[in-house]
Amino acid sequence: MGSMVWKALAGASAVIATMVAGKVADQVWRTAGQEDVDPADPDSPMMQAVLYAALTGLVAAGLKTFATRKAAQYYENSSGHLPKGVGTR
Repeated sequence: MGSMVWKALAGASAVIATMVAGKVADQVWRTAGQEDVDPADPDSPMMQAVLYAALTGLVAAGLKTFATRKAAQYYENSSGHLPKGVGTR
């Protein structure tokens, strides 16, 4: 039962982090003074598209890591131990 709970927590935190990442990346992009860019649009400058995609990936990975760590911390506080496969070896 515990592994099912962990899978649900980790999955939900990853989905939420991914949803938030796009909004955060857009805000950072605009704050940096860049115009809106659609990486899939062939008319967008290639360098801008690549930089935007890299920024979005970096933000998504960072938020996913943060969310997964918080989910593991919550699981540990609730159950008294870390989820199987998480922790020092």
